[in-house]
Amino acid sequence: MVQDVTCEADDIIAALRVGLGERVGATRADLWFGRRARLVVESDLLVVEVPNEFYRDWLRRNFRADLLAVSQSVLGRTMELEFRVTTTGSVGDVAEPAKSPQVDSPPQPSEASPNTLSMARGDVSDANAAHSRSQRPVSSAGNSAPNRRRPLAEMANFVVGPSNRLAYASAELAIRDLGRYTPLCVHGPTGVGKTHLLEGIYSAAARMQPRICAIYQTAEQFTSEFLESLHHSGLPSFRRKYRGVDLLVIDDIQFLAGKRATLVEVLHTLDTLLRQGRQVVVAADRAPAELTELGPELVARLSGGMACGMVAPEYDVRLGIVRRVAASLQMELPDDVASTIAARFSQHARQLIGAIHRLKAMGEVHARPITAALADEALADLTSSTTRGVQLVDIERAICDEFRLEGDALRSQNKGKTLSQPRALAMWLARKHTRSALSEIGSYFGRRSHTTVLAAHKRVEDLMARRGLDMQQAGQNIEATIRRVEQRLRVG
Repeated sequence: MVQDVTCEADDIIAALRVGLGERVGATRADLWFGRRARLVVESDLLVVEVPNEFYRDWLRRNFRADLLAVSQSVLGRTMELEFRVTTTGSVGDVAEPAKSPQVDSPPQPSEASPNTLSMARGDVSDANAAHSRSQRPVSSAGNSAPNRRRPLAEMANFVVGPSNRLAYASAELAIRDLGRYTPLCVHGPTGVGKTHLLEGIYSAAARMQPRICAIYQTAEQFTSEFLESLHHSGLPSFRRKYRGVDLLVIDDIQFLAGKRATLVEVLHTLDTLLRQGRQVVVAADRAPAELTELGPELVARLSGGMACGMVAPEYDVRLGIVRRVAASLQMELPDDVASTIAARFSQHARQLIGAIHRLKAMGEVHARPITAALADEALADLTSSTTRGVQLVDIERAICDEFRLEGDALRSQNKGKTLSQPRALAMWLARKHTRSALSEIGSYFGRRSHTTVLAAHKRVEDLMARRGLDMQQAGQNIEATIRRVEQRLRVG
């Protein structure tokens, strides 16, 4: 895209801007050069006029090589490059601060804090999005919560089990004695209840102590508000808001990875709050030690508090979630349907919630009562896309069909031989064909302990070693029975 060097200066500038957009991306070029910087050609010198030193240093550090390359492409030769601070108000409209956020304008750098703020590419990429979001961060006055259409979750509705008991207990301690266990970091994969727990902490603390100043934000909302404060040169009020709270709750803190300026702000905010003994609660998708992209300083602060892991909910917790959600929707959910949903969707709570909503909608649309048959029909496509191979409920049905048992017989407390053998075989197959933990298998098949599952597994292995007969099917050994059951499961 070589232009004749004799063309008018305006044409040269226009060509430089087009070339810069092609090189660094139109959005990024418009963000930093659209209204906040002026390009001027003076003979063999390309001047970038900017409103302050912070802006000058940022552009020099991040765009110098790009500008030189574009000038070579446009003019056929490399220009001398100068970054110049202009205080006469002639650089576009940058002499006056923007009165309202514009989608196509970058954040206004703060001249007051060049030593504590190091804007990085990760922050710049989110600047436009920060100004175009319709959901704004919380108010700075008094207690504040995100602008939500649904109410915040409550601690009372949190279903507790081995997968989350430590995190729940730590949350209760934090609520009762703000600042004693700080920072509190709950971590785990998606759908294990981290957001529910954080919302519950915020709700309960605000209810127990109405006079406290508390803020609940996602890391994305925090970043958006921080960038917006830069755009308005409003960092002092932003810092007063966040560094003066009694309780600060930040969800999905891993979102801050690569956003160096925001990370610096979060770090100083945490330091201020921790020095004052204030309560900080964060959630992440990994343990603090694994969040290396957040930087060693922030990882050290998070590791120095209470870190509690949460894992995928076990069967009992999933069953409790199913019943809670059904009750909130005023659904009459039969026990066998609740058990089927809890067994079939084992990865995270959102699967359970989605399945219940689907089932309720199907029942209402077709004016049919909620039954196991309707559940199979309504959830068939969800099951095929979300399950991982064979599920406990599939094994239960296959065993019951093979031994002509009632649907819930294996989960009963009956220890007679007619049930103990099929139940032992079901547990053995569950260990072979599912990823369920011993405790989950035992819990599903009648709330039995993991040692019972191990004993059942050994019993089946011994029968196979001795080619023992299946007591329910005369003349058939246990291997033949297993083959038939596995054919029902379509894994044999």
